[in-house]
Amino acid sequence: MKVKICGMKYPDNILEVGSLLPHYMGFIFWEKSSRYFDGVIPELPKSIKKVGVFVNESTKVILAKAQKYNLQAIQLHGHESVEFCQELKNKIDNTIEIIKVLSVDDSFDFDVLKLFETVCDYFLFDTKGKLPGGNGTTFDWKVLEKYPSNKPFFLSGGIGIEEMEAVKEIAKTNLPLYAIDVNSKFEIEPGLKNIEKLDSFKNNLKTLNL
Repeated sequence: MKVKICGMKYPDNILEVGSLLPHYMGFIFWEKSSRYFDGVIPELPKSIKKVGVFVNESTKVILAKAQKYNLQAIQLHGHESVEFCQELKNKIDNTIEIIKVLSVDDSFDFDVLKLFETVCDYFLFDTKGKLPGGNGTTFDWKVLEKYPSNKPFFLSGGIGIEEMEAVKEIAKTNLPLYAIDVNSKFEIEPGLKNIEKLDSFKNNLKTLNL
Protein backbone atom coordinates (compact mmCIF):
# COMPACT_ATOMS: atom_id res chain seq x y z
CA MET A 1 0.00 0.00 0.00
CA LYS A 2 1.48 3.30 -1.10
CA VAL A 3 1.12 6.54 0.86
CA LYS A 4 0.61 10.04 -0.51
CA ILE A 5 1.00 12.98 1.85
CA CYS A 6 -0.63 16.04 0.34
CA GLY A 7 -0.82 19.74 1.03
CA MET A 8 2.85 20.36 1.81
CA LYS A 9 3.90 23.98 2.26
CA TYR A 10 6.91 24.68 4.50
CA PRO A 11 10.50 23.70 3.50
CA ASP A 12 11.63 22.37 6.90
CA ASN A 13 8.42 20.40 7.30
CA ILE A 14 8.76 19.08 3.74
CA LEU A 15 12.19 17.70 4.64
CA GLU A 16 10.87 16.15 7.85
CA VAL A 17 8.04 14.45 6.01
CA GLY A 18 10.49 13.41 3.31
CA SER A 19 12.51 11.53 5.92
CA LEU A 20 9.48 9.24 6.38
CA LEU A 21 9.80 8.26 2.70
CA PRO A 22 6.19 8.50 1.55
CA HIS A 23 5.72 7.29 -2.01
CA TYR A 24 4.09 10.56 -3.10
CA MET A 25 4.18 14.12 -1.80
CA GLY A 26 1.56 16.61 -2.98
CA PHE A 27 1.91 20.35 -3.59
CA ILE A 28 -1.25 22.37 -4.18
CA PHE A 29 -1.08 24.97 -6.94
CA TRP A 30 -4.62 26.27 -6.48
CA GLU A 31 -4.33 29.85 -5.19
CA LYS A 32 -7.56 29.75 -3.16
CA SER A 33 -6.27 26.90 -1.00
CA SER A 34 -4.90 27.58 2.49
CA ARG A 35 -2.19 25.08 1.49
CA TYR A 36 -1.27 26.91 -1.71
CA PHE A 37 2.38 26.30 -2.57
CA ASP A 38 4.53 28.96 -4.19
CA GLY A 39 7.93 28.32 -2.66
CA VAL A 40 10.98 26.19 -3.31
CA ILE A 41 10.82 22.44 -2.91
CA PRO A 42 13.96 21.28 -1.09
CA GLU A 43 15.83 18.28 -2.44
CA LEU A 44 13.96 15.09 -1.58
CA PRO A 45 14.87 11.39 -1.81
CA LYS A 46 14.50 10.25 -5.41
CA SER A 47 11.98 7.58 -4.40
CA ILE A 48 9.41 10.27 -3.53
CA LYS A 49 7.21 11.33 -6.45
CA LYS A 50 6.29 15.00 -6.39
CA VAL A 51 2.65 15.61 -7.28
CA GLY A 52 1.29 18.94 -8.49
CA VAL A 53 -2.37 19.44 -7.59
CA PHE A 54 -4.33 21.66 -9.99
CA VAL A 55 -7.95 22.85 -10.10
CA ASN A 56 -9.37 23.80 -13.51
CA GLU A 57 -5.98 25.14 -14.61
CA SER A 58 -4.74 25.64 -18.17
CA THR A 59 -2.37 23.14 -19.77
CA LYS A 60 0.13 25.96 -20.22
CA VAL A 61 0.33 26.63 -16.48
CA ILE A 62 0.41 22.93 -15.62
CA LEU A 63 3.25 22.27 -18.02
CA ALA A 64 5.20 25.27 -16.67
CA LYS A 65 4.79 24.09 -13.07
CA ALA A 66 5.70 20.52 -14.02
CA GLN A 67 8.95 21.76 -15.51
CA LYS A 68 9.74 24.28 -12.75
CA TYR A 69 9.23 21.81 -9.91
CA ASN A 70 10.24 18.63 -11.75
CA LEU A 71 6.91 16.98 -11.04
CA GLN A 72 6.48 13.25 -11.46
CA ALA A 73 2.69 13.32 -11.26
CA ILE A 74 -0.16 15.73 -11.98
CA GLN A 75 -3.39 15.58 -10.01
CA LEU A 76 -6.44 17.13 -11.66
CA HIS A 77 -8.83 18.14 -8.89
CA GLY A 78 -11.37 20.22 -10.79
CA HIS A 79 -13.96 19.68 -13.50
CA GLU A 80 -11.44 18.83 -16.19
CA SER A 81 -13.03 17.19 -19.23
CA VAL A 82 -11.91 14.03 -20.96
CA GLU A 83 -10.73 16.20 -23.86
CA PHE A 84 -8.64 18.33 -21.52
CA CYS A 85 -7.03 15.25 -19.96
CA GLN A 86 -6.24 13.89 -23.41
CA GLU A 87 -4.69 17.20 -24.48
CA LEU A 88 -2.55 17.26 -21.35
CA LYS A 89 -1.54 13.65 -21.82
CA ASN A 90 -0.41 14.44 -25.36
CA LYS A 91 1.70 17.39 -24.22
CA ILE A 92 3.45 16.18 -21.09
CA ASP A 93 6.39 13.83 -20.75
CA ASN A 94 5.03 10.27 -20.85
CA THR A 95 6.84 9.48 -17.60
CA ILE A 96 4.58 11.92 -15.70
CA GLU A 97 1.56 10.24 -14.16
CA ILE A 98 -1.91 11.75 -14.46
CA ILE A 99 -4.24 11.32 -11.50
CA LYS A 100 -7.89 12.29 -12.12
CA VAL A 101 -9.88 13.14 -9.02
CA LEU A 102 -13.55 12.26 -8.68
CA SER A 103 -15.60 13.76 -5.84
CA VAL A 104 -17.80 11.06 -4.34
CA ASP A 105 -21.05 11.00 -2.40
CA ASP A 106 -23.74 8.34 -1.98
CA SER A 107 -25.22 9.09 -5.41
CA PHE A 108 -21.95 9.03 -7.36
CA ASP A 109 -22.34 7.66 -10.90
CA PHE A 110 -19.45 5.30 -11.65
CA ASP A 111 -20.35 5.28 -15.34
CA VAL A 112 -18.42 8.54 -15.78
CA LEU A 113 -15.19 6.62 -15.15
CA LYS A 114 -15.39 4.87 -18.51
CA LEU A 115 -14.77 8.15 -20.30
CA PHE A 116 -11.55 8.81 -18.38
CA GLU A 117 -10.09 5.29 -18.51
CA THR A 118 -7.64 5.97 -21.34
CA VAL A 119 -6.62 9.52 -20.40
CA CYS A 120 -5.32 9.03 -16.86
CA ASP A 121 -3.06 6.62 -15.01
CA TYR A 122 -4.98 6.59 -11.75
CA PHE A 123 -8.26 7.73 -10.28
CA LEU A 124 -8.44 9.42 -6.90
CA PHE A 125 -11.67 9.28 -4.93
CA ASP A 126 -12.24 12.18 -2.55
CA THR A 127 -15.24 13.33 -0.53
CA LYS A 128 -17.64 15.65 -2.31
CA GLY A 129 -17.81 18.92 -0.36
CA LYS A 130 -17.76 22.70 -0.53
CA LEU A 131 -14.09 22.77 -1.55
CA PRO A 132 -12.38 20.79 -4.35
CA GLY A 133 -10.43 18.98 -1.62
CA GLY A 134 -9.26 19.25 1.97
CA ASN A 135 -12.76 19.08 3.42
CA GLY A 136 -11.52 16.75 6.15
CA THR A 137 -14.42 14.29 5.94
CA THR A 138 -14.71 10.74 4.66
CA PHE A 139 -17.36 9.42 2.29
CA ASP A 140 -19.08 6.06 2.70
CA TRP A 141 -16.50 3.67 1.27
CA LYS A 142 -19.20 1.06 0.69
CA VAL A 143 -20.09 2.89 -2.53
CA LEU A 144 -16.76 1.61 -3.91
CA GLU A 145 -18.31 -1.86 -4.04
CA LYS A 146 -19.81 -0.57 -7.31
CA TYR A 147 -16.37 0.27 -8.74
CA PRO A 148 -16.47 -1.13 -12.29
CA SER A 149 -12.84 -0.66 -13.31
CA ASN A 150 -9.50 -2.40 -12.94
CA LYS A 151 -7.62 0.91 -12.93
CA PRO A 152 -5.76 1.41 -9.62
CA PHE A 153 -7.00 4.27 -7.47
CA PHE A 154 -5.99 6.53 -4.58
CA LEU A 155 -8.36 6.76 -1.62
CA SER A 156 -8.66 10.21 -0.04
CA GLY A 157 -10.96 12.33 2.09
CA GLY A 158 -10.49 12.89 5.80
CA ILE A 159 -8.37 9.80 6.43
CA GLY A 160 -6.60 9.74 9.80
CA ILE A 161 -5.33 7.21 12.33
CA GLU A 162 -8.96 6.63 13.41
CA GLU A 163 -9.72 5.20 9.96
CA MET A 164 -7.05 2.46 10.16
CA GLU A 165 -9.55 -0.34 10.76
CA ALA A 166 -11.65 0.81 7.82
CA VAL A 167 -8.52 0.93 5.65
CA LYS A 168 -7.75 -2.61 6.75
CA GLU A 169 -11.21 -3.80 5.74
CA ILE A 170 -11.18 -2.17 2.29
CA ALA A 171 -7.68 -3.55 1.68
CA LYS A 172 -9.07 -7.07 2.15
CA THR A 173 -11.38 -6.65 -0.82
CA ASN A 174 -10.53 -7.22 -4.47
CA LEU A 175 -10.65 -3.50 -5.22
CA PRO A 176 -7.49 -2.19 -6.94
CA LEU A 177 -6.68 0.20 -4.07
CA TYR A 178 -3.26 1.60 -4.93
CA ALA A 179 -2.57 4.31 -2.36
CA ILE A 180 -3.91 6.11 0.70
CA ASP A 181 -3.88 9.91 0.42
CA VAL A 182 -3.70 11.85 3.70
CA ASN A 183 -3.71 15.54 4.49
CA SER A 184 -5.75 17.55 7.01
CA LYS A 185 -6.10 14.88 9.73
CA PHE A 186 -2.31 15.03 10.20
CA GLU A 187 -1.91 18.78 10.40
CA ILE A 188 -0.91 21.19 13.13
CA GLU A 189 -2.18 23.98 10.86
CA PRO A 190 -2.92 24.06 7.12
CA GLY A 191 0.19 22.88 5.30
CA LEU A 192 2.14 22.00 8.46
CA LYS A 193 2.20 18.25 9.10
CA ASN A 194 2.54 16.43 12.43
CA ILE A 195 5.52 14.12 11.89
CA GLU A 196 4.81 11.87 14.87
CA LYS A 197 1.24 11.18 13.73
CA LEU A 198 2.37 10.50 10.17
CA ASP A 199 5.08 8.14 11.37
CA SER A 200 2.55 6.27 13.51
CA PHE A 201 0.17 6.01 10.55
CA LYS A 202 2.87 4.60 8.28
CA ASN A 203 3.93 2.08 10.92
CA ASN A 204 0.31 1.00 11.35
CA LEU A 205 0.05 0.35 7.63
CA LYS A 206 3.15 -1.83 7.84
CA THR A 207 1.64 -3.91 10.65
CA LEU A 208 -1.36 -4.58 8.41
CA ASN A 209 0.98 -6.02 5.80
CA LEU A 210 -0.52 -3.77 3.16
